[in-house]
Amino acid sequence: MNLDIEYKQQVKQALLDRRPNFGGTDSQFAKIYGISGAIFSRLKSGEIERIISDSQWLQIGRELDINTKKSNWKVVKTSVYQQIENSISFCQSLSASMILVDDCGIGKTFSAKHIVKTLKNAFYVDCSQAKTKQQFIRLLAKTVGIDNKGRYNDVKANLKYYLNQLDHPIFILDEAGDLDYTAFLELKELWNSTDGICGWMMMGADGLRAKIERGINSRKVGFAEIFSRFSDEYIKLTPQGVADKKAFRYELLTQVAKANHQGGEPVEKLVKICLDKETTLRHLDTLIKIAG
Repeated sequence: MNLDIEYKQQVKQALLDRRPNFGGTDSQFAKIYGISGAIFSRLKSGEIERIISDSQWLQIGRELDINTKKSNWKVVKTSVYQQIENSISFCQSLSASMILVDDCGIGKTFSAKHIVKTLKNAFYVDCSQAKTKQQFIRLLAKTVGIDNKGRYNDVKANLKYYLNQLDHPIFILDEAGDLDYTAFLELKELWNSTDGICGWMMMGADGLRAKIERGINSRKVGFAEIFSRFSDEYIKLTPQGVADKKAFRYELLTQVAKANHQGGEPVEKLVKICLDKETTLRHLDTLIKIAG
């Protein structure tokens, strides 16, 4: 393996750009990405070569979502983006909690990831990568920069304590419907221990709603309590009415297509294909790549 200097420069810059939005120390921030505070200090001073291995560069690049292939995909502040941004801001400033349940492929994940990068003490977690309670708690600990090794109860206790020291932290729990039942119970414990301190936002599609409602209807311990703590409602961005939903999708697809389509097929044609097939922004991305 022999990574080029351009890739390392890109990873280093992304790391430095992320640092101002993290409220802990340099050492805690560095720990999120598996390096020491001393290594991070050397990176800040401009060093790159021979301070960490290529596998570490790749790990940090993966966690920072660095694309080795140039991407000209532009961020568009659609109504979905703006409403998610407002919701995250609301939850963070008031240490509130909410559940966003909406259709797949409208840009929820893309928007949340981009927004979190601009905020201090905001943390994005993909729950599909940490479904069990052990994986979930240890991933949260790693995400905020504390040690996630050792005894599970110690990691959880340290996580709860540390969250209470941060200034208005917020977690975006994407794909929250993938969490195991025991992980859901740990979420209730975390909420209780950070009440009034930490904001929480669960995101998912219909599977998340179904999971919570099944748990409540079957009187499974914890689900009613979690739903109550998350404001007793589901937030939805896509309109319900057929005409309104079509207008919403048309505007969303058109905004993204105009910003990212460089030529070939007219934007209107690409949008019409997506509307006729009732497909999502992911399909639009594919059409733009084909047309480009």
